Amino acid sequence: MSTDSQPNTGSRSLSPVIIAISFVVLIGFLYLIGQGLRRAYAGPITIGQKVPAFELTTFEGEVIHTADWQGKVIVVNFWASWCKPCEQEAVDLERAWQRYHLGGEVLFLGVNYVDTEPEARAFVAKFGLTYPNGPDLRTKISQMFRIQGVPETYIIDRSGRLAFVKKGPTTLNEISGVVDRLLAQTP
Repeated sequence: MSTDSQPNTGSRSLSPVIIAISFVVLIGFLYLIGQGLRRAYAGPITIGQKVPAFELTTFEGEVIHTADWQGKVIVVNFWASWCKPCEQEAVDLERAWQRYHLGGEVLFLGVNYVDTEPEARAFVAKFGLTYPNGPDLRTKISQMFRIQGVPETYIIDRSGRLAFVKKGPTTLNEISGVVDRLLAQTP
């Protein structure tokens, strides 16, 4: 008499805890992908939108926090030493800075985009730029503004909202027109 005994292969099932943890990890991963896609398709910051505070470390090592300039007008210019249109606007940006910096109501920030420091410093020296300029490390600031190229200029009003965008070289008249209007408004 032969008894066939089957080896006990026993089916192993995943515990409900492991399944739940895996599901939560998957949902979290999909959420992060969705947030990245939303940011990618959101386009640039638009007029009237609140601009998040950020910081720029200048080529001289000074750290400028835009949050410290709340209630002031902030002009942010993205540029690069390899950008020919950036050369066209450099003198006008410096002239605008000279016009407004003594009042303490306007901050200019030059954000150097995807450049090397020696070339960027040479650009600053060549055009005699005296307003704060610094590199956009890890393109963090340009990603926040979602710039599409250089030069681009953004002017933020006293309430921290975007008031002006210029893609391409800007002029002294454009900057002055916007800044004068914003300074005339009550904060």
